[in-house]
Amino acid sequence: MNISFTRVTLRGFLIILLSSLMVFSAHADKRFHVEHLATGLGVVWGMDFVSEHQLVFTQRSGEAGVLDIQTGQVTWLAGLPAVAAIGQGGLLDVKFLRNDGHNQAWLYFTYSYPDEFGARTALARAQLPDLARLNQLKNWQDLLISESSTGSGQHFGSRIAFDDQGYVFFGVGDRGERQQSQNTANHIGTIMRLHLDGRVPKDNPFVDNPAVLDEIWSFGHRNPQGMAFDFQTGRLWSNEHGPRGGDEINLIQPGENYGWPLVSQGKEYWGDRAIGVTSKPGMVDAVKVFTPSIAPGSLLVYRGEAFPQWQGSLFSGALALRHLNRVTLNEQGKAISEERLLTDLNERIRSLSVDLAGLVYFSTDSGKIARLRPID
Repeated sequence: MNISFTRVTLRGFLIILLSSLMVFSAHADKRFHVEHLATGLGVVWGMDFVSEHQLVFTQRSGEAGVLDIQTGQVTWLAGLPAVAAIGQGGLLDVKFLRNDGHNQAWLYFTYSYPDEFGARTALARAQLPDLARLNQLKNWQDLLISESSTGSGQHFGSRIAFDDQGYVFFGVGDRGERQQSQNTANHIGTIMRLHLDGRVPKDNPFVDNPAVLDEIWSFGHRNPQGMAFDFQTGRLWSNEHGPRGGDEINLIQPGENYGWPLVSQGKEYWGDRAIGVTSKPGMVDAVKVFTPSIAPGSLLVYRGEAFPQWQGSLFSGALALRHLNRVTLNEQGKAISEERLLTDLNERIRSLSVDLAGLVYFSTDSGKIARLRPID
């Protein structure tokens, strides 16, 4: 690989030289090892596999790289746009799409797009180059710069998911202006569905409604932080931050209102006062509520082979309560149990991914990427 386009984190390089992959000594779970792959990477907000051994990741500060999970080497990508790295904003999610129907492979990104008022959430895509020769992203396209501009540095969302019908979904939070989540004349507090090239599908639920923007798939969300499509069941899942309590996992249905801020199981930060009501006719209740808040950082539907006992589980990284959260669902998609893993690491777990073997990868806000490997 051309070293002029490659930067290797010093600690990651020393780990490779001294001990191959390091197992966290503090970890005590007897079902799996925690293998340390990289450190010193800042807040790794999103990540996804682009090949068997290459994991693309974003840093909220505005950089993106590709980690070789065999060597620990990082190739930093050029050609990214300027981002508004303010508060919770910056370069956010990344997802790899191997084939868009025209034999083209793309990296999809969400990021906080700077404007004259502050920033708004945008969905974009670019083509990944041959990393053996160059690191410059090709053909950058802003697919949708959402109508979500505020001066706040809060609640940009935003995760990306693809379904099995050739559509892309992404979400935007309430941007610190909670009442806007019920205002469908903008994209604040919504999940959107688009064609892979950014066009609006003609069968989106509000296309013929002049009071609702055509891109909107669902609304009434506070701050979607995870999104995952289950190809086995055809279900689209999202999790989102509540206020003080009331984090949610939601089953996303077209055209539905998820209630925020009229419906919430959380309270105001400044006192023992409920926000809205806990349920309301015509609005969708959460499948799972976390009180106190775990502050979910991502969402993964597990369908791998490495951990057969976890089939169909929903995994969320937890930022505030610092663990990996596993929720078991029944066949009807109802949450029936919860397990909290990796509590001994004391890490804010943000992004999740899984490789072809079914090994689970996670990032931490302390700049680490690690994975779970079953104990034989």
